[in-house]
Amino acid sequence: MRHDFEPGKLVAGLVLLAASVLCLGDVAGWWWFPSYALLPGIVAGFCLAGVVTSLSLTVRRHRNRRRGLETDA
Repeated sequence: MRHDFEPGKLVAGLVLLAASVLCLGDVAGWWWFPSYALLPGIVAGFCLAGVVTSLSLTVRRHRNRRRGLETDA
């Protein structure tokens, strides 16, 4: 069974991956950044993921209405 593509989850995963790489680079000594700056970046990334999710749901509903299908959500 196939599932729908969910770009919001992709964005959230990429945000957490980037935060992990930044922390790893800081711990390994490759660069330095203030750790308190990481939290606003993660929050902004999650907000972006929410916007992407709502946008994709809007597009999906519009396509389903155009095709004459009913939506579940």
